[in-house]
Amino acid sequence: MTQAAGSGIGGELARAREARGLALADVAQQLKFAARQLEALEQERFDLLPGGTFARGMVRSYARLLKLDPEPLLSRIGGTLDASNTGRLAERYREPVPFSDSGRRSTLIYLGLSLLVLAAVGTLAYEWARERAAPMKPAIAPVAKAKPKPPVPRPAVERPPVERPLVVEEKKAEAPKPAPGVHRIVLRLEREAWIEVKDGAERLLVSSLNAAGTERVVQGRPPFSLVIGNAQYVRVTYDDKPVDLQPYVKVEVARLTLQ
Repeated sequence: MTQAAGSGIGGELARAREARGLALADVAQQLKFAARQLEALEQERFDLLPGGTFARGMVRSYARLLKLDPEPLLSRIGGTLDASNTGRLAERYREPVPFSDSGRRSTLIYLGLSLLVLAAVGTLAYEWARERAAPMKPAIAPVAKAKPKPPVPRPAVERPPVERPLVVEEKKAEAPKPAPGVHRIVLRLEREAWIEVKDGAERLLVSSLNAAGTERVVQGRPPFSLVIGNAQYVRVTYDDKPVDLQPYVKVEVARLTLQ
């Protein structure tokens, strides 16, 4: 049995799970999280989780599975997650930057050469400016005015008739049709949810936690096996036809097969 962390949210989730007679493996199977991640959450080891957004999603899904209100738990977990992220950044930037003696010497040599080049360029620019400022009086030769020539009349030129090119209507290329047997699934998320999709060959096409507002498009050959967490906030269409998930929902997770 996992040891929970005191009276925090991890301990509250662990006690609610034990009261319902659920093991960590049962919860991991239903929510599609790793058992070690659920154990870290119950022990409030947030540094072992991928990040703050992932941890909040776990708390929300875990609380709904146990029939708890997730909002009070999320408000209590906010400061802890922010402090954990701040500690990680502080440790990362606290490491000293290596700077050897040879590097210092190379930097000093580079600075000296740069100053010499700048001095040479400044000297050349000064001399060039002095030469440009010297007075110059070029000799100007008188220019004779040319007399205008009378206009020469142009002979009339007969233009051949212009032939209009033949206009050939081009047919617009039709959009390529999908391959035979390929079907399309579109999943639109109103809130954060877990999505897992396998095709008829048991290949895993999608397996991830998706943020609210995400739209996932999956194409392949049926039958498709779908597992959708937080299913009440997910809208599914199959070949542009809506799919009702309600008959397949159990503990907020929908499991169904599309032929």
